[in-house]
Amino acid sequence: MNVAKSGSEIADFIQKTRFQHIQRAVEAGLQRPDEAALALTDRIDAHALHPVRGWFIFTTLMLAVFWSIFKFAEVPMELIEDSFEWLGGTIGGAIGEGDFQSLLVDGIIAGVGGVLVFLPQIALLFLFISILESSGYMARAAFLMDGIMNRAGLSGKSFLPLLSGYACAIPGVMATRTIPNAKERLATILILPWTSCSARLPVYTLIIPLIFAGAFTQSLALFGIYALGTLTALIAARVLKPRLGKTEAPQFLLELPPYQKPQWGHVLRQVGERAFAFIKKAGTVILGLSIILWFLNTYPKSNSDDPAVQQAQSFNGRIGQVLEPVVTPLGWDDRMGTAMIASFAAREVFRSSLAISYATDEEDGEAMRDKLSASKRGDGSTLYTPLVGISIIVFFIYALQCLPTTVVVRRETGSWKWAIGQLLGMTLFAYLAALLVYQVGRSLGYS
Repeated sequence: MNVAKSGSEIADFIQKTRFQHIQRAVEAGLQRPDEAALALTDRIDAHALHPVRGWFIFTTLMLAVFWSIFKFAEVPMELIEDSFEWLGGTIGGAIGEGDFQSLLVDGIIAGVGGVLVFLPQIALLFLFISILESSGYMARAAFLMDGIMNRAGLSGKSFLPLLSGYACAIPGVMATRTIPNAKERLATILILPWTSCSARLPVYTLIIPLIFAGAFTQSLALFGIYALGTLTALIAARVLKPRLGKTEAPQFLLELPPYQKPQWGHVLRQVGERAFAFIKKAGTVILGLSIILWFLNTYPKSNSDDPAVQQAQSFNGRIGQVLEPVVTPLGWDDRMGTAMIASFAAREVFRSSLAISYATDEEDGEAMRDKLSASKRGDGSTLYTPLVGISIIVFFIYALQCLPTTVVVRRETGSWKWAIGQLLGMTLFAYLAALLVYQVGRSLGYS
């Protein structure tokens, strides 16, 4: 008696049969030495590719990377903070008080310095990714992910573009050119911005210490943030891909290179290139946006010396008042609303905008967090509660706040429909997710 099978059962049967055929062909032509003579790569792979131990190794490595981002970056970040603080004090002391001094110290130095202070964390992220790639482990990670990717309607070929998205979405989108299946490539492009790029790190590392104490707990939180974005992206691919049209089941063939010592010249060159790209962005895009933000927060001038009055009188304050009804349901105030709007040009600007709006020292992360923690609402209640911090993080996980990425998506898909639809859809999803988190949290009695 024939029993009808579902599409997923048929796909699983085809995949299983294909692997069995490959295994028989390999067994027929492969000569294996005995266990004691197995190559080092084979012995490592017995654990790294194991369906249980392999995932334990992968998770442990990722946790170690995120812990290192917080722990090992502390000293160089403090040096950068002190350097920009000294520079601001020196220039501020050499120039008389006035708008020009404020532009240089509060606008340019604070804006650019507040972004460059995260260079050690971003360089560490690039360093560990490059080491894992150069050592041959990333191919094993792609193999492990293939099973999960298949359940999302993708293949292991989508893993490397998604991995690139953790550094920057733009090269990740361009890396999808290696995916031969057009529908799978489009689905990968559409979900890729939900892999948290390095530009989000300044936001995460500002907000996470407001919620959690201790490097290990903070690293767990950061790992959870990346895992949540990745999991949501795969679920979205599962839902989205069937709606893009009928396509063949994804296929993935990968040659696993032998393990080797990292090619340090190549690793350091990659880290240097990506760090320079970040510095270049800070010196161009972030510099320009910092000047604009300073102008919006400085003019028109108020007759009062009270910073709060000046903030409300400024263009920035007026924009915030317009946005406040929209962001209040998320637990935010008008200053967070204007910072969120500014960050659509570049996510790093969120921190610069908050520093200018709250009149705080952006280079000193601890001082800035102290200032934010002490901020009050109009009714005297604390503004930056853990629940509000989670709401901000959830929004940044899901919002596509990178207009250059939208331009690249349009170029790679050949359609503004997909590019604009992705931008609007992810922004709406981010807003609704942050709204759900805050309102449900409040209803459960959390603050």
